[in-house]
Amino acid sequence: MIVSNAVFPIAEDSLDEALDHAETLVEESNGEDGMIEYRAATDVEDGTTLRFFEQYEDADAFESHTQTDHFQAFESALPDLLAGEPDVTRFEVESATKLEL
Repeated sequence: MIVSNAVFPIAEDSLDEALDHAETLVEESNGEDGMIEYRAATDVEDGTTLRFFEQYEDADAFESHTQTDHFQAFESALPDLLAGEPDVTRFEVESATKLEL
């Protein structure tokens, strides 16, 4: 499984546009083959930071995602939306266990 954690600091005056892009990206991405889960949220401590949590079945699914029109549209718009440097981390996960709370 591939897991990605992406953090994007968004310029305050670009937040609405960034959220529109994020909504489309989440909706379209969750319909992709090999996608386990794709989520975006605003940070509770800084409402202009977007955080993406992505789970893919494998590296091929991750790579396929980067070639989609909705991903490329977001990636193309991103430089004009940012207020700082993005931070993206990719994890290769061999196992995962759900915890009961």
